[in-house]
Amino acid sequence: MGEMNLAAMIIGGVALLLVLLGLYMLQGKWMFLIAGYNTMPREEQKKYDSLAMARFIGKLLLALAFCMILWIAGIWSGESWMLYIGVALFLVCIGAALMYMNTGGRFLKQPSIKEHKKNK
Repeated sequence: MGEMNLAAMIIGGVALLLVLLGLYMLQGKWMFLIAGYNTMPREEQKKYDSLAMARFIGKLLLALAFCMILWIAGIWSGESWMLYIGVALFLVCIGAALMYMNTGGRFLKQPSIKEHKKNK
């Protein structure tokens, strides 16, 4: 077995793992895997929309798995441009997701009308 085939198999295994984790996250399960969220006190966790966060992470994991499949296609076909595009998309997805998640308080729960009136 060549080194390239071994690398493709390892990347494929990781991509498969990302697909499985992504599918579970899309269902709102396995929130304990999100670092930072799982270490917050329960009172802090209640401030966040955990289902929306899990769905976003699930979509991100599926996008990253797709990028890794491009890596595999580039390795097996010998087309280096596919490999480079896969790596570039992988990095862009991670960077964009970090910016999206950490700006604007997107996953904070909106206060209900009762809570909003109570605070006035």
